[in-house]
Amino acid sequence: MVQGSHGGYGTAVLTNKDQNIKILRSRALSFLRRPEGPDDHDAYVFIEDAGLALQGGRIAGFGEFGEISKRFDGEITDHRPYLLLPGLIDPHIHFVQMQVVASYAANLLEWLNKYTFVEEQRFADPLHGELVAREFFDTLIRHGTTSAVAYCSVHKASAEVFFAEAQRRNMLMIGGKCLMDRNCPKALQDTAKSGYDDTRTLIEKWHGRGRARYAITPRFAITSSPGQLETVTALLREFPDCYMQTHLSENVGEIAFTRELYPGHQDYLAVYEHYEMLGKKSLFGHAIHLSERELAAMAQSGSVAVSCPTSNLFLGSGLFDHDRVMGSGARMAVATDIGGGTSFSMLKTMDEFYKIQQLNGNRLDPFMAFYHMTLGNARALSLEKNIGTLEAGSDGDIVVLDAGATPEAALKMQRVESLGEELFLLQTLGDDRAVVETYVAGRAMKGNISKSGV
Repeated sequence: MVQGSHGGYGTAVLTNKDQNIKILRSRALSFLRRPEGPDDHDAYVFIEDAGLALQGGRIAGFGEFGEISKRFDGEITDHRPYLLLPGLIDPHIHFVQMQVVASYAANLLEWLNKYTFVEEQRFADPLHGELVAREFFDTLIRHGTTSAVAYCSVHKASAEVFFAEAQRRNMLMIGGKCLMDRNCPKALQDTAKSGYDDTRTLIEKWHGRGRARYAITPRFAITSSPGQLETVTALLREFPDCYMQTHLSENVGEIAFTRELYPGHQDYLAVYEHYEMLGKKSLFGHAIHLSERELAAMAQSGSVAVSCPTSNLFLGSGLFDHDRVMGSGARMAVATDIGGGTSFSMLKTMDEFYKIQQLNGNRLDPFMAFYHMTLGNARALSLEKNIGTLEAGSDGDIVVLDAGATPEAALKMQRVESLGEELFLLQTLGDDRAVVETYVAGRAMKGNISKSGV
């Protein structure tokens, strides 16, 4: 059975035979655009017996297996009856907070002061950073996440180990050293000058090196002085191709404190606007409590609101309104936000996002959910030509999912009669056990994970 449009899909790259080709055979799903509803079959490609040809870390062809096997010679890995998709994408995660997960606190600011700032001080030791980096990337791969946007600690060394480990695995990763010069422990404070200097050095070393991208990373307005935010303005002007990531309107206490620190601005987002931090590569984590003016400014600038559902529920921060944000014309994404978030799994994250939308009176169908985890998040990062799709020429980042991976899921799978029902089962009951294999740049990675790393 084939659902969706697939005419000409996967024909952009013509490759001669016998050139180190690998072919994956499976059922496959890839989105072409955002679906307008569960019956919008033209928004995606679904092939019951698909072939995906990989060469040199990229997708060389995608289509019906019979067609692909005629065009390409190579070793065939048969993943049937599982479902093959583009690798999952997590656009907001804290690499340095693996050991902060499941820390009991009343709210965001208490959680930061009691646990997070304490933990992040440990990353002054590069050896600790190396240990956590190996665990971090192993964990992403186990959960089928092939690309992420990460916050490192204030320490330059934490960003160094993050990028070095990502490079070792050839993963497309975006990250940056936090900028914080106030309202945090002295051991976590840089200065406007040292933060600028360290960030500039890291950009020059890592941005565009292999698959690495750099994100200029002021943690949020509370922990950066006006002088430090001026250096963010300078860095964005010097390196306009870099990303910018920060936090926005996560918690009502945070918003009130920000207004005390920046009384001359009409709202929270206006602080970032003043320092020219909005734009198509600007990622604003959480963005829950936005006014109509702020939403309009986000939409006009092309900035991205990144929802973090498990974190928002865990810390009691609020309920992100998917339909309100989408209706405003603003761009959006969905992410785990480890370690305020409670799961590395994008499947579990989307399960909680679905529940939040239920509370908001919104209907989030499973096709929209899987769009967000793949092509939607890729578009939010302006990387849809690289990741988030199975189109020929894209990077070979792929996840293979088994909707019946656990006994209860297998029992439910006996009653599943459509692709939409299968996706919803994966979203609702899926976790790392549902991930059969994770391919990074064409290389099978999950099966190779050991305690010493890939």
